[in-house]
Amino acid sequence: MKVTGFGLYRFRLPLTAPLVLKGETVRHREGLLLRLDGAGGAVGWGEASPLPGFSREVLPEAARELHGLAESVVGRGVPEARPGAGLDGAPGFTDAAPSVRFGCELALWNLYAAARGVALPEVVSPRFRAVVPANGLLAGSPTEVLGGARRMRAEGYEAAKLKVGGRPVGEDVALVRTVREALGGDVSLRLDANRAWGTQEALEFARGIEGVGIEYLEEPLEEPADLGSFARACGVPVALDESLVGMAPEALGAHRYAVAVVIKPSLIGGLSRALDLANRALDLGMRPVVSSAYESGVGTAALVALAAGIGDEGVPAGLDTYRRLAGDVIEPRLPLPAPRIDVRETVEAAHDVVPGRLSPEAEPIG
Repeated sequence: MKVTGFGLYRFRLPLTAPLVLKGETVRHREGLLLRLDGAGGAVGWGEASPLPGFSREVLPEAARELHGLAESVVGRGVPEARPGAGLDGAPGFTDAAPSVRFGCELALWNLYAAARGVALPEVVSPRFRAVVPANGLLAGSPTEVLGGARRMRAEGYEAAKLKVGGRPVGEDVALVRTVREALGGDVSLRLDANRAWGTQEALEFARGIEGVGIEYLEEPLEEPADLGSFARACGVPVALDESLVGMAPEALGAHRYAVAVVIKPSLIGGLSRALDLANRALDLGMRPVVSSAYESGVGTAALVALAAGIGDEGVPAGLDTYRRLAGDVIEPRLPLPAPRIDVRETVEAAHDVVPGRLSPEAEPIG
């Protein structure tokens, strides 16, 4: 099967409330949709949406790179064994920005699935799980966080994630303890500091939550090179996130102190790289946690498919950023958030992209 053509579109989606990302206030989620065409009317959609404050690339750069990659892919075959290999040797792919790699790979994988009449999760693994558990994201004021924790417990979530590091350490410790009580013993608690602390602050926090019972603390240190010594010094289970950007899968063995890796394909460079990292993590006894970065329904559905095909056990995926979108590029929206995600239903919903509904600002780029 060959790629016969493409279309590239912008989108701009309102958020339910402003987000503060690394000091930048974001009120809309902006990104790109790539449509790859194949024979017989087959279509594959991909998404490239750099995340302000986290992605090294900005939207205009991503648009230029994605347009060039799409042009180079037209006329290429899509290998049956590994659809992403259709990009091997494509000019610019190796050095392309992470969101661009993700978007182009996703479009190829979706095109392959459409042409073969299979679901995207089957491209990831023929033994994909029908249901993926999800973690809920706790955000807002302490009152809102506690309300969310009680709701997640009542709705049957297996895991909840709380951002820490934005308050004084003592306040964070008190909130974590209160949230742990609100969640009860059956909901695992994940903490994410986004590299907020120096080593002494992180150790103070670790002492403060001793005995609380958390699944892991994600990226607590400003200096990630000190993570290993921190984990050994305090005994708190640590997870990697930002540290995975630019990391080759074979390098993961140097980080055996980590209990989990939080894999965000649009930030680390695509689906193939995400799969390679996840499989290496499993080999090392780490839990791979597929997570989102405020993607639209197109990108989020791909993450559901990815999570469904990794490993033998369903690790709760971090996909709750989708609830922060007040609009979407698909209609109807994905059936999210939910404590347990129906994989086929969710992935099939992402096929209903309506270019005219992308946003009033949507425009073809090529």
